[in-house]
Amino acid sequence: MAHGDITHIEIPVTDNARATAFYGAVFGWDITESPGFEGYPMWRAPNKISGGGLVPRTEPSEGPLSFVEVDSIDDAVAKVVGLGGTVLKSKQEISASSWWASVLDPDGNQIGLYEGSTAMD
Repeated sequence: MAHGDITHIEIPVTDNARATAFYGAVFGWDITESPGFEGYPMWRAPNKISGGGLVPRTEPSEGPLSFVEVDSIDDAVAKVVGLGGTVLKSKQEISASSWWASVLDPDGNQIGLYEGSTAMD
């Protein structure tokens, strides 16, 4: 993965078991829960590159959230704000070597930012 690649897509769901069965059967995704991420099943596509998580749906119109890899969340957030976007969630630690944040573009579209190792620590 490199700067600008989409690294992770969160799909809002109301039922993890049903979503796991659906996406596994339709797309052949491997969906598992990892220690420390209980209640957040993570999926990996057969290409072993694309992946994401199943998150609880909080709004009826809520759609998938794509995460884009950046070299520096701090720098990316500064650019977002400077270009008329806003910060929804400030930089949060995932592991000792990876972080995430979410922002809105000027049109109100949510974008996740990811910085760090693509391997789980």
